Amino acid sequence: MEKIRLNMTVNGKEIDVLTEPRQLLAHVLREELKLTGTHIGCETSHCGACTIDMNEMSVKSCSVFAAQAQGANITTIEGLGTPDGLHLLQEMFKEHHGLQCGYCTPGMITRAYRLLQENSNPTEEDVRFGMSGNLCRCTGYQNIVKAILATAEKMSEMKESA
Repeated sequence: MEKIRLNMTVNGKEIDVLTEPRQLLAHVLREELKLTGTHIGCETSHCGACTIDMNEMSVKSCSVFAAQAQGANITTIEGLGTPDGLHLLQEMFKEHHGLQCGYCTPGMITRAYRLLQENSNPTEEDVRFGMSGNLCRCTGYQNIVKAILATAEKMSEMKESA
């Protein structure tokens, strides 16, 4: 199959990669760009482990062809924080025990990031509904919800003190 040159911005960096147009974006991120935080759970878009932020929308990267990402602005879990400087959501997931095995966590945090961009003061019901496309088989969700609500509260406090 003929390859295409894919240009996009990933985690703030301009990327130019040669790939097959029908290659799934999740595989391009993991295999071509070595961004292995994007997990592949089901390859049917049901679980949400592969959730990324693409053009200011939550997207399940296992259901997007590479060619569809031409010119896109993408943020993966690697773009939200670093081991030395965690994103506030990552801190709150850690503080509120919002993970167990951790497999779903990158997709959960990336989705929660977009949810909080869309609604900076969500209710518990808003969070549960907004996260319903991301599945976790370990936690029972309560601590995930707590972590997201705590993040929203801290973000509000930071705005008020600024």
